[in-house]
Amino acid sequence: PSVPRHTNRLINEKSPYLLQHAHNPVDWYPWGQEAFDKAKTENKLIFLSVGYSTCHWCHVMEEESFKSKEIGEIMNEHFVCIKVDREERPDVDKVYMTFVQATSGGGGWPMSVWLTPDLKPFAGGTYFPPEDGVHHVGFRTVLLRIAEQWKENKDALLESSQRILEALRHTSEIHVRGQESPPPAKEVMDTCFQQLSRSYDEDYGGFSKSPKFPTPVNLNFLFTYWALHRTTPEGARALQMALHTLKMMAHGGIHDHIGQGFHRYSTDQHWHVPHFEKMLYDQGQLAAMYSKAFQISGDEFFADIVRDILLYVSRDLSDQAGGFYSAEDADSYPTTTSREKQEGAFCVWAAEELRALLPDPVKGATEGTTLGDVFMHHYGVEEAGNVDPMKDPHQELKGKNVLIARCSPELTAARFGLEPVQLSALLQECRQRLSSARAQRPRPHLDTKMLAAWNGLMISGFAQAGAALAEQGYVCRAAQAAAFLRTHLFDPDSGRLLRSCYRGKDNSVEQSTVPIQGFLEDYVFVIQALFDLYEASLEQGWLEWALHLQHMQDKLFWDPKGFAYFSTEAGDPSLLLRLKDDQDGAEPTPNSITVTNLLRAACYSGHMDWVEKARKILAAFSERLQKIPVTLPEMVRATAVFHHTLKQVIVCGDPQGEDTKEMLHCVRSVFSPNKVLMVADGDCTGFLYRQLPFLASLERKDGKATAYICSNFTCSLPVTSVQELRGMLSP
Repeated sequence: PSVPRHTNRLINEKSPYLLQHAHNPVDWYPWGQEAFDKAKTENKLIFLSVGYSTCHWCHVMEEESFKSKEIGEIMNEHFVCIKVDREERPDVDKVYMTFVQATSGGGGWPMSVWLTPDLKPFAGGTYFPPEDGVHHVGFRTVLLRIAEQWKENKDALLESSQRILEALRHTSEIHVRGQESPPPAKEVMDTCFQQLSRSYDEDYGGFSKSPKFPTPVNLNFLFTYWALHRTTPEGARALQMALHTLKMMAHGGIHDHIGQGFHRYSTDQHWHVPHFEKMLYDQGQLAAMYSKAFQISGDEFFADIVRDILLYVSRDLSDQAGGFYSAEDADSYPTTTSREKQEGAFCVWAAEELRALLPDPVKGATEGTTLGDVFMHHYGVEEAGNVDPMKDPHQELKGKNVLIARCSPELTAARFGLEPVQLSALLQECRQRLSSARAQRPRPHLDTKMLAAWNGLMISGFAQAGAALAEQGYVCRAAQAAAFLRTHLFDPDSGRLLRSCYRGKDNSVEQSTVPIQGFLEDYVFVIQALFDLYEASLEQGWLEWALHLQHMQDKLFWDPKGFAYFSTEAGDPSLLLRLKDDQDGAEPTPNSITVTNLLRAACYSGHMDWVEKARKILAAFSERLQKIPVTLPEMVRATAVFHHTLKQVIVCGDPQGEDTKEMLHCVRSVFSPNKVLMVADGDCTGFLYRQLPFLASLERKDGKATAYICSNFTCSLPVTSVQELRGMLSP
């Protein structure tokens, strides 16, 4: 490679996204005091650009504008330019995205915001093309106009930014009003179900026409709604909606049939043509959802998809030290000699390429049938490509095919005169050949940043899958990742989590010079993961760490006046707003998950203050939960768990004994959204017995493993029959 012409301060950062911009002609600064001081000293506006390393339009704006010498000169002359990785600094991203959404009605990345020297926003948007067009103003023009405004109307801009900030403060406040209590669970659950039901796509599953997102929070809500209404038509419909959505996604092009795992979202109604990036948080949540689908239905199809996701993560998103990487990009070079990257190039196929790779005649099939014929029929391959030109604005997928299972295995087998078992083996052989061929292509960029929050979601995915599928290897992988977090993303001296660490040279794990402290989402998702890991492994050390982190979360983020938790801790003067997220999106909002975390923590510790905190969170969000619960499906689910009270399922017995293992297998194989599992092994010096002294009074009946189902620490009669226990576990 040639020596770069330009190098800016981002060369000293660890974030893969910031390093991608280290050789732009723009004089980029990372978010920090050096940039703020320069803006004040030179009385310059700040241009803030926020994105992430696998963001397609971020790459486009960099190629068009940030690599342009001429545009770079305008930016450097008139602005102090700051680059932020939104995954590394979600706090900064949320403050300014709140502004962009409020003032433009939309949002997304790259996010482009202009700030006064004291960091107050006054203008913003997302992607800007470099030059003016018929229907849009170009980035160059916007830069020059804003610079002119600052020169001519500085006072008006400052006044405007102050007014905007006050309005944002007012509209973004979430707090308890008067003597509010948690909303009634039944009404909130029913309204949320009706709102989801109205937006449900009966044909293809999912909850919009296009674009279509996986939204695991919706599926998790539907599973809980079914569990609490399983004898009603509404309950049956909720389950059908969730299982059909998961099946259609697995058949669709959003699922990588050759390389496993799921892409970010579908650009069409049919789950066919995806936006090709792959995010860790999707894999973690979808592994958990497909595990629950398997628990409920017993259908091996769902278990196979769980294994598919976890194979992808283990192979492609795993650091050798045990952590999980953040994402894989959508764009890559089509061939080793290509000069420009294209979206989806790593994943798509031309028909003639498939014919060349799969020429073998198929024994026992209709005469003249090749492997290619069978595979192309099953996966909807067309000679001229199967991508709708309307879904391919840049013509990057012209003549290419995105694989989508168009037929059931039974129909494909019948079409070619094959037995279903034979077809399954043939398709497996084809997929392996294509996987080998794909391995010769240039890979997409891998974001090797490791985030505490997303690692938490992935640990939950492995732990829940290990419990539901009775796969000890998955539980071990979850434990390895949790140990990685404790080593690399936890400061034992302060007792606090850190946000991020990075793959360094020689595959070592590196930390920033000034580590980024953990945010609310890091605590919440890691605590959830540790509870899931305890239930799958019964290692009490994970429980102890979870309860420690819950105390720390209370100390750093709790709002004693308005209730609920702030997303960030107090005391950072560069953050203009302390926000509380109020929408479950690609990831659930932390306050939604923390309600269930607090209830679980109380069950494991007897610390009833946590139940009161859960009540206060639901009270703070009460108005939103009653008006538009569909924006907070995970918190609606938590409302039901709160009102139904968690069942403590306590198994007394030797964890290594076969009778105990049989009972544990029963508990883990039943989907019950309002249970916590613990084992009383008779060791009165252990952590659990110290937390819950009443465990010492529970005995094995007739020397056998015995289960008790307790509510608020009041226990049922002892149960020694697995069948009886199974019946008691349903809500």
